[in-house]
Amino acid sequence: MIEMPSEIENKQYKLIDLEKKLKPLGYDIGGNWDYDHGYFDYKMDDEVSYLFLRVPFVAIDGELDQRGVVVQLGRPFLLAHKYNKGLDDHVADPNPWVNQFSEPVDSDAQFPQNWVKTGQDLVKELEAILLYS
Repeated sequence: MIEMPSEIENKQYKLIDLEKKLKPLGYDIGGNWDYDHGYFDYKMDDEVSYLFLRVPFVAIDGELDQRGVVVQLGRPFLLAHKYNKGLDDHVADPNPWVNQFSEPVDSDAQFPQNWVKTGQDLVKELEAILLYS
């Protein structure tokens, strides 16, 4: 994980407004959200590892499943998830409807240095979209 200091840190927005601005750029709300916090993820690459720019946020007025919730952005960071290729046939639960994907080799893998500049450019784009448009 590599932290990316940014001017968007601690800025507050309605979650719906963030979604309208960020989803067309390729950001998704990651699956690791809860009622009080979540992440916008931008998948940068998926050749060897999944490389993400992740933008954390916390609910400060309401809960994430409520209409009109206001969130505060945290410090963006670069994150790599390295996965086994193919299906995992060594899972404890044999039910394919429950667990059909491979386990991560490393859910916090080393982030490749040659992608850091791309991450910095994405953060600058975020700042331009959220602060100056």
